[in-house]
Amino acid sequence: MDSVRRRALEKFQVKLGVQFKDLELLNVALTHSSYSEEFEGVPNYERLEFLGDAVLELASSTYLYKNFPKLSEGELTVTRASVVCGATLSKLSAKLGIGDMLLMNYSEESGGGRHRASNLEDAFEAVIGAIYLDCGWEIAKDYVWRQLAPEFENVKVGNLLPNYKSELQELIQQTGSNTIEYFEISESGPDHMKTFECGVKIDGKVYGKGVGKTKKIAEQIAAGEALKVISGK
Repeated sequence: MDSVRRRALEKFQVKLGVQFKDLELLNVALTHSSYSEEFEGVPNYERLEFLGDAVLELASSTYLYKNFPKLSEGELTVTRASVVCGATLSKLSAKLGIGDMLLMNYSEESGGGRHRASNLEDAFEAVIGAIYLDCGWEIAKDYVWRQLAPEFENVKVGNLLPNYKSELQELIQQTGSNTIEYFEISESGPDHMKTFECGVKIDGKVYGKGVGKTKKIAEQIAAGEALKVISGK
């Protein structure tokens, strides 16, 4: 790493709000695979991305568990999926200016690599992985919370959900299935705090069930479970 790159990284870490002990970790987190292909032996962010993805999931899950105590497990899952998604991560990455800091070869850069959503998302996760390795869990968690807290606070359960029902509809059309049906299994609780359980059938067979504070949420969770069954995940 030359002195110009080091100064740029020192300035960038101020924007991140994290003081690195080893700036080389941050440098790797901001190195695209095209750069390491051109300069053999230079590590890229792919391994850090893998680690950062796991840290991101745990940190965001912890935030939701602590700050949304009334949400059920299914509601926590869909809320997390609504926020911790490619669109959000690439938006936050662009806001931080991560694209401008990426090392990449000429071909990738000339093809719009600095602004490509997938690159921004991957590097965002890699930076989290670098923070975790350099500074530990608490600082990595706090960093994730700072980045995602405004997004989570904007969530209104039932208004911002992944559209699993549309995804399921598209998928079964591709598989040649004929019918999809959502049905109510149960309704419980007082009028001001009802809980619904709904299920989804595909060609008469139940593929998923979900519980939520509205039928809409329960159906979305059921559709999400059906997608997992069909995809084998």
